[in-house]
Amino acid sequence: MTVAAGIGYALLALGPSLSLFVAVISQKPFLILTVLSSTLLWLMSLIVLAGVWRAFLPFKTTPSSSAWLPYSILILSSVVFQEGLRVLFWRIYKKLEDILDAFADRVSKPRLFLTDKMQIALAGGMGHGVAHAVFFCLSLLTPAFGPATFYVEKCSQMPFFLVSSMIALAFVTIHTFSMVIAFNGYAEGNRVDQLIVPVVHLVAGMLTLVNLASGGCIIGIPLLYCMALFTLLHCGKMVWKRLADSQNR
Repeated sequence: MTVAAGIGYALLALGPSLSLFVAVISQKPFLILTVLSSTLLWLMSLIVLAGVWRAFLPFKTTPSSSAWLPYSILILSSVVFQEGLRVLFWRIYKKLEDILDAFADRVSKPRLFLTDKMQIALAGGMGHGVAHAVFFCLSLLTPAFGPATFYVEKCSQMPFFLVSSMIALAFVTIHTFSMVIAFNGYAEGNRVDQLIVPVVHLVAGMLTLVNLASGGCIIGIPLLYCMALFTLLHCGKMVWKRLADSQNR
């Protein structure tokens, strides 16, 4: 391929996030800091997970269905770790919110509005998504800037770099808007929102195992985008309801 192809793959994975960053996040320095700190936090978590699982790789695979088991355990443990980290991230944010509200009271300024809180959650989710894309996609794209491309036997229909970019885009969408859902669930004590986020994360992770089957990417990627669309729609519905309720009070 060429430099144009490599840039295209990178923009496919992160283009929507870049647009969202320019339109929403870049307007407020605090949101920029939130994105950067969140990206660093999730990158560190992925590096820790990679270091732990490096001792068990590569997995010995067989033609039987049991070949999926070690990958399933890897994904399950990763999701559990990251969802636990999400709760920690929320608690840190909550303490920071209390500090900001107390400062606003002292200087006779308004407290954080609901939209401010949602934007902070959005910025935190974007950091999670960008970290995922950098770790699982951008780090693999260097060969894409060369004169050739690369296919894998299990998915000979599409270049490996295209598959990687498409999967990264789906997860960026899921992580970005899942954080908004999760923060709302924690703040409101909404068990449904609290459970939807880890369930969607786990299901999306498990759907990537479909790519291990011959031609599985043709099925796995559309299913993954169904999860991304579900996350986006649920987040939009939740935000609309919260804003409507806030205006009626």
